[in-house]
Amino acid sequence: MRGFLKFLLVIGILGGACAAGWRPALDWWAARNRPKFDTLNVERGDVVEVINSTGAIEPVQSVHVGAFVSGPIVGLHADFNEEVEEGDLLAEIDPRTYRANVARDQAVLAARRAELERGDARLQHSRRDEDRAMTLKERNASSISDADVDQALFTRIAMEAEIVMAEAAIQQAAANLDTSEANLGYTKILAPVSGIIIDRKVELGQTLAAQFQTPELFVIAPDMRREMRIFASVDEADIGQIRRAQDSGQAVEFTVDAYPSEVFTGTISQIRLSSTIAQNVVTYPVVISTPNPDLKLLPGMTAEISFQVDRRDDAVKVPNAALRYYPLRDHVREADRGILDGVALEADDEARGEAPSASAQAEAQQQRRQRHVWVVEADGFLRAIAVTCGIGDHRFTECVSGSVEPGQKLVVGLAPDDD
Repeated sequence: MRGFLKFLLVIGILGGACAAGWRPALDWWAARNRPKFDTLNVERGDVVEVINSTGAIEPVQSVHVGAFVSGPIVGLHADFNEEVEEGDLLAEIDPRTYRANVARDQAVLAARRAELERGDARLQHSRRDEDRAMTLKERNASSISDADVDQALFTRIAMEAEIVMAEAAIQQAAANLDTSEANLGYTKILAPVSGIIIDRKVELGQTLAAQFQTPELFVIAPDMRREMRIFASVDEADIGQIRRAQDSGQAVEFTVDAYPSEVFTGTISQIRLSSTIAQNVVTYPVVISTPNPDLKLLPGMTAEISFQVDRRDDAVKVPNAALRYYPLRDHVREADRGILDGVALEADDEARGEAPSASAQAEAQQQRRQRHVWVVEADGFLRAIAVTCGIGDHRFTECVSGSVEPGQKLVVGLAPDDD
């Protein structure tokens, strides 16, 4: 009997111990299996919204220097990368043929002027013959025949016409001489503008044939130190923001592979209306102007561009990862599970391919700024906080309204299991 009582006592003690430890054990097990979340803090600071693109760097102007006359190159006086002034000699074409043409046309002009002088003398002679014939006719009509009078008259008229022809011949010879002298001048290739030679397309001894098409000898870029331009293609969806950035004078930042750690700045110079369609994507050319005092920016470089389209200083900003996070239904407190149901309904509508009206699309665009972020409650469930989003960058989005404060932890995902 005493043994049985001892057995009951032991059983009672064990049962009491189990009863006392049951609740803590359940709590420990629930805490152990409770999901753990990664969080990021709400911060206060500046938010800069940018649109990224790429573009090619080019000079503001590229002057292509050609040759008007044909012939072999007998002199090269400029090379790649040289800075030249307007009027500097760049190259020479063999001038012998053109110098001979000038000498020929000078001789022709001299001959035409001599013919004019001879014609003047003959005209004076014919005028005197006419005067003598008329005088004799007045003194004695029978002393000279009418035929002789007419002969003197028409000889004078013919000589006057020859004078006109001689003067026209002189003008023609002078024009030919001007052409020959101009062609002789064209054998010297002069710089039409001041700038840097960015390309040379001719070699010493090369023969140019200008009668078929104008040969291109040099390409000169003026004012490369003062200004360079970047030509970027921007999607039509971003052009509205780019135009507002241009109107407000927002800066443009870009980098080039040659100087990856250096950030260059520029301004939006033009938004051109000449759209381009490629694979149903419409883009517009945007021209950016930037100074280049050190000639670091060279023609043909590729620029990685960030258009600053808006900015907020000292704003409350939430991590983008918190805005993108959608929790599992079981992790959310009961009162906020309807939010997830609404998200699911929107996803179903999109999956069915239902196309909303234009006004509905505009309204939906406004509603997309109404978002939810999630915080962990003391019981381990997630609570939703409604926020209104503003502009954003690659890490944070401005919080226009909502019950979030700097330093508050927002859920961005499930933490990895320690096991």
